[in-house]
Amino acid sequence: MLAVNHFPFQDNQALAPARVAMESRSDGSFVLRHPEPLQPFARCIGDWLEHWAATKPDGLFLGERDGDGQWRKVTYRQARDRIGRIAQGLIDARLPAGKPVVILSDNSIEAALLGLAAMHVGRPWCMVSSAYCRLTKDYSKISGILYMLSPALVYASDARVYGAPLAAWGNKAPIFFGANADEHRGSQAFALLEAANETSAVMDAFAAIRPSHHAKYLLTSGSTGFPKVVINTHRMLCANQQQISQVWPFLLRHPLVLVDWLPWSHTFGGNHNFNMVLSHGGTMYVDEGRPAPGLVEHSLRNLREVKPNFYFNVPRGFDMLLPFLEQDEEAARQVFQNMEGIFYAAAALPQSLWVRLEAVVRKVRERPVWFTSAWGATETAPAVTSVHWRIEQAGCLGLPLPGGELKFVPNGNKLEMRVKGPNVFPGYLDQEELTAAAFDDEGFYRIGDAGKLVNAADPAMGVTFDGRVAEDFKLSSGTWVSVGTLRPRIVSAMAPHVADVVIAGHDRSEMGLLVFPTPQAKGLPEGALRTHVLQAMRRLEAEGGGSSQCPVLALIQQDPPSADTGEITDKGYINQRAVLENRAAEAAALYEAGHPRVIRL
Repeated sequence: MLAVNHFPFQDNQALAPARVAMESRSDGSFVLRHPEPLQPFARCIGDWLEHWAATKPDGLFLGERDGDGQWRKVTYRQARDRIGRIAQGLIDARLPAGKPVVILSDNSIEAALLGLAAMHVGRPWCMVSSAYCRLTKDYSKISGILYMLSPALVYASDARVYGAPLAAWGNKAPIFFGANADEHRGSQAFALLEAANETSAVMDAFAAIRPSHHAKYLLTSGSTGFPKVVINTHRMLCANQQQISQVWPFLLRHPLVLVDWLPWSHTFGGNHNFNMVLSHGGTMYVDEGRPAPGLVEHSLRNLREVKPNFYFNVPRGFDMLLPFLEQDEEAARQVFQNMEGIFYAAAALPQSLWVRLEAVVRKVRERPVWFTSAWGATETAPAVTSVHWRIEQAGCLGLPLPGGELKFVPNGNKLEMRVKGPNVFPGYLDQEELTAAAFDDEGFYRIGDAGKLVNAADPAMGVTFDGRVAEDFKLSSGTWVSVGTLRPRIVSAMAPHVADVVIAGHDRSEMGLLVFPTPQAKGLPEGALRTHVLQAMRRLEAEGGGSSQCPVLALIQQDPPSADTGEITDKGYINQRAVLENRAAEAAALYEAGHPRVIRL
């Protein structure tokens, strides 16, 4: 039994116990299930909004900084009023049936209200990553995405940012801009969409929504080609929040207050975090910061001011924040003043980051922060598993949520994980062959990740990630290299001066690394970073494991991973495949005899 002060909110009923049922099969596969049934859940996303607007009308729903740096805030009552007006505007526009509202914007209050308004009258919406427009002048990809989505209406936050990409597409639908609409021919101001008075038509349309109806579309990352359009139904999204609340019952008693930058164009920020706030009557402050130099400072300012009670981030986000918290005790005290939990996902958290975060917390408060994580995908709404007990170190993905099933199938020297449940998507939009290939003969979604039990003798200790099935490679000796599990181990060994590494060596005799140092590492004396990397490789060699566990070559990268070329995603994690493709010459240089920049073990 955990000490009460180890639970979020010092609530000994905050978390469900770790329990699992296991079905073993003769072919070596097995299935894990939560032993409790899934309880009833909302019919549609709008049910949450209607509930909180009626029962908590003055509760703060959304906050966002304005141009003067002041917080612009919207209560649940105000949100429902504005959403009703926007929804009426969508009805009055007589848009083509079945086609989505597409949003080009970073996270913002207006983007949230428009997306919710679309769903309120039964129209799906899709928020497209701003990176397709902001970080490149090649608009072929955004044009292709818009062509694929065939929107009924497009909203973009600013004509000066998104006007050119939309012009390249050809302005094939009504376009509304949040700012500077007069600078884009044929477009309209967003305020006009919100000008209508709500009529009974809005609630008539709302009453017609069914759980199986499309709520929104999300794009896959496109790291291995053109993005796929993932259908998200109301059932998926509503079921997933009920699944989470059954293992995190504190959500029903302690509303979340979040400062969150994670983009709503992805499932982590847009489904997991945003929906968790909305479904439980919490508050979300939109963080304009990012895990990047010059932007992470914005996140730090927001965290110090708001003092959230939970913090969701990707490992790179924590890595970028930590130097500020380690150097400024008062900043750390403010950030962790009300914090009950630290949640990491989207990429493996190096143990070195966990240790550094714990050390900062110990400096500024007596009670520890609860560390937790989950695992899933865009196609699973997103959570499949959840950590709902105290763990001592990074690596555990948790256990299956109520109503879901997690199957492990032998695949080479690994166990491939497959998923079934009410939170799993029905398919990719207009792509029947891809949809059919995504499911096995039992209807389990092939998620593409490998996993294993933390302790085979005690399945209730949870599941751990064992890499991407398609990401691993063989050395020329035939030895497999498990990239997904090895990378965080290497980064931990090279902490605190290395932010990330990309592993090379496919069909080579030795494993090599492209090393991305932290921004702070630039201040080290000449040669110190090379020495640090070499010493880390020696420690890894001493730990054993042979050629599949020990890199013997490394090349420090002068330029950080580029979001423009897909090397780093919106969520801040590195794209191994894109780095190796974009830096093929650097990867090849690792294996050039006598190359002066290569560090050799």
